[in-house]
Amino acid sequence: MLRYDIAIVGAGPAGLSAAYSASKLGAKVILFEKEPAIAHSIRTSGVSWINEMQKFGIPADLYNPIRNFSLISPSNEVTIRGNSFTSCVLDIRRTYQYLAALASDAGAEIMIKSNVEDPIINSANKVCGLKVRTLRGSIEVKSDLVIDASGFSSCIARKVGLAKPWKRYGVGAEYECRCEKADQETWFLMVGNRYSEAGYAWAFPLSESRIRIGVGIGRPESEVDPLEKLNSIMEKKLRPLNTFGKIQPLELHYGFIPNEGLRQMTVSDGFIMVGDSAGQSNPLVLEGIRYAIEFGRLAGEIGVKSLCTDFNKGSLYEYEKVSKDKILSKINSAMKIQKRWIGLSDERWDREIEIIRHMSADEFLDFIRAEFTISNMVKLAVNHPKIAARQLFGMILNP
Repeated sequence: MLRYDIAIVGAGPAGLSAAYSASKLGAKVILFEKEPAIAHSIRTSGVSWINEMQKFGIPADLYNPIRNFSLISPSNEVTIRGNSFTSCVLDIRRTYQYLAALASDAGAEIMIKSNVEDPIINSANKVCGLKVRTLRGSIEVKSDLVIDASGFSSCIARKVGLAKPWKRYGVGAEYECRCEKADQETWFLMVGNRYSEAGYAWAFPLSESRIRIGVGIGRPESEVDPLEKLNSIMEKKLRPLNTFGKIQPLELHYGFIPNEGLRQMTVSDGFIMVGDSAGQSNPLVLEGIRYAIEFGRLAGEIGVKSLCTDFNKGSLYEYEKVSKDKILSKINSAMKIQKRWIGLSDERWDREIEIIRHMSADEFLDFIRAEFTISNMVKLAVNHPKIAARQLFGMILNP
C-alpha cells in the first residue's frame, strides 16, 4: 500500500491549489484526476476577477481583461462602462495546466486517468485513504488526510456520508467560438425567457476573435435542455450575437454547478471538502474559480498544520470556520437575489435592469461579485433612492 500525508481527488483549481500549498509546506501529496489530461473537459465559462488572479499569481497572459458589462433583457439593455479593467475571462485549459505545473514543481505527484472508486475508512470511522483504478492497475493509498475536490459530484463526500446529491444546481452549455468582431473588453449577460427560462445566457470574450457563448438553466426550476436553448439563440442570432459577425463554434463545453450555498459541514476526521464539492460558488453569476483557488490553498495549509494532531475534525475545523466567515453571508445574500431573479417575467426583467442602469461600475461589480457588506448596501441605498432599489437592497440586508 502506498503511503502519503495527503491524497486529493480532482485536478480542478481547488484540488491543484490544495496540492500546491500542501507540497510547498513539505507534505507528501498525491492527486488523482479521472480525465486523461488536466482540463481535458472544460465545464466553466471562466469568468473571474483580476484582483484575485493577481493575488494568486496567475499570469496576465492567461486571461482576457474586461472593463465593460452589458445586461440585455427582452426589451431593455444597459452597458456599464468602467475606467479600468476589473473582470476577466480565463483561458481555462492553460490556467489549470499552470496550476498543475505549480503543484508538480512544489513536489506533488499527479496521476491522470485515475478513477477514485472508494474511500478507505478505519474502525474509528476516520477516512484514511483511497482505492483507485489507475493506468497502472488498481491501487490502495493510505493517507492521513483526504481532500475531496471532485467538483459537482462530491463523489467521496457522498460515500463518506458527509454530503447528499445537490437538489438545486445550474446546468450550462457553451460554445467556444471564432467570431468576426467581438468587443474584447465587454462581457454580456442576457436574461428573460427568450434566453433562459430559469437562468441567463452569456457572451464572454477571450480575444477580439474568440468568444464563449452559453446558456445556464436552474434545476429544479426548469427542465429545459440548455444546449437546445443555446442552439436556438445561435440560429436566431439574438442580440448581441447579431453584432458579432460570422460565428463559428470550435468547442462545446457542458457542466454543472451547485446552487444551494455552502455545505453545512465541510470537514470530518481525516477529510476536507473544497471548491464545488463544498458549494463554494457565487450564486449570482455561478462563478467559483477564485474561491476554489483560495480555499484549495487554505485546505492544503490547514492540512499540513494538522500533521501533528492526527487530522481529527477539531484540528481541521479552522478550514471550515475561515471559509464560512469569509463567504457564507455573501452567498446567502446572493441567493436571495438569485431566487428573486429566477422568478421574474420578461416585463419585470425590463424593469429590473433600470435598477442596475444607475449604478456606477464599482457599485455594479460589488453587486455582481456578491460583495454584500453592510456598508456597501447602505451606500447603494443612499445613492439610489428609487423605491425599487430600496426594496432590492432591503431584501439583502434583512435576514
